[in-house]
Amino acid sequence: MVRTPNTPAAPGGLSWPETLKALGAHWGWFVGLGILLLLLGLAAGIYVIAATVASVLFVGVMMLVAGIGQLIQAWRVKNWRGFLLWTLSGVLYGVAGGLALYNPIAGAAVLTLLLGAFLIAAGALRLWIWFQHRSQHGWGWLALSGAITLLAGVLIAIGWPANSLWILGLLLAFDLLFQGITLVLLGLALRKGRPIAPSPRRA
Repeated sequence: MVRTPNTPAAPGGLSWPETLKALGAHWGWFVGLGILLLLLGLAAGIYVIAATVASVLFVGVMMLVAGIGQLIQAWRVKNWRGFLLWTLSGVLYGVAGGLALYNPIAGAAVLTLLLGAFLIAAGALRLWIWFQHRSQHGWGWLALSGAITLLAGVLIAIGWPANSLWILGLLLAFDLLFQGITLVLLGLALRKGRPIAPSPRRA
């Protein structure tokens, strides 16, 4: 297929129709992965405490790897001014990751508290931005979004630390479910858009 100047290009130099055609040939993989994520999301919703522990362990491993990487980087640039900063950051990441792996329940409590604080800060920031532009049309949606985010953060903070056993697992379950639904719908859409090869004529 020759791409005309008016045909938009997709990443990799292919036109969007060519890209969709190539993806359509693998629509089953999207549906299969989506179903797998849906099953994992349902399992995380049923075993929410186990899902919370799993999410904390995952974050702990990532922080430990990040800390080791920063320490390696610090010693590679030990002649720079930022050597102490890199070292301190790596040690803090490593210690935090190690503590999360050693005691996932305490790690869940800390992450839940940080999540509540982040939601409160994000909600307050959105409300402040809305207040600065409240006279403009359409900014009410930003206020609604900020209020919901702020309320979610306050509810998490009020229920802490008792809710730290299930909040992260519930969020993981919702994330897996939404990703699964998205991939299944994407795969089915690619299947519908896939060109059907004509059947061979009988002699």
